[in-house]
Amino acid sequence: MTGATSEPEILADVARILSDFQGREYSGPIGRETRFFADLGLASIDAVVLGEVLQEHYGRPLPFGDLMAELGKRADRDLSIGELADFLARNL
Repeated sequence: MTGATSEPEILADVARILSDFQGREYSGPIGRETRFFADLGLASIDAVVLGEVLQEHYGRPLPFGDLMAELGKRADRDLSIGELADFLARNL
């Protein structure tokens, strides 16, 4: 668990987790504009696993259902790392 709650710290946490996620190494830069599905090639089940990893990392439950509901209302359902970091900053 980490005490990171500022958006830059959260962004760094998420980038570190995703750089070697589920045995997939991603060598490109991971920043606010990096998208989960289009850029990182993740599948929807990976988003579920990532949610579990983040809850464990931060030591608390997070309302990922709310985030998924927001995404479901959009035409482009891909999520950027920045959007995830903003969501985490609001909920930590």
